[in-house]
Amino acid sequence: MIEQLIATPEDMEALGARVASRLRAGDVLALNGELGAGKTTFTRGLGQALGVRGTVTSPTFVLARSHPRADGAPLVHMDAYRLGSGLELDDLDVDVDASIVVVEWAGDYVGLLADEWLQIDIDRRTAEADDDGVAPRKVTVRGHGARWADLEWLR
Repeated sequence: MIEQLIATPEDMEALGARVASRLRAGDVLALNGELGAGKTTFTRGLGQALGVRGTVTSPTFVLARSHPRADGAPLVHMDAYRLGSGLELDDLDVDVDASIVVVEWAGDYVGLLADEWLQIDIDRRTAEADDDGVAPRKVTVRGHGARWADLEWLR
């Protein structure tokens, strides 16, 4: 487990870019945190680093967006917030093995997609805002499975 404070949205995007450097087809990331925590900001940085086409925005109203890349597995950005069950996640018919999948509000659903995943929990309630109203986020990263057993590269 790795914990760090992320001070700004730009730093959250930079964290996404660092994680992107390790990703390959079949990888699943589970993002958890309240509204406004920075899940989509993280994913935007990840998508930019992966070179996806188009802008990464929240998939809340469409449940899943696929962002193709010129070279490599597409980024599939999912939002499980409004799902009532894991069956609804399965109904989205995402080819996990051929994609890099990010699931916001992943909760317990991520275990239905993969045996191994990188879990990123973002807590925006851990610090006071600065003079500009920006509060750092506490980000906790946990690896599940052998693929993510070593997180030292994040330090």
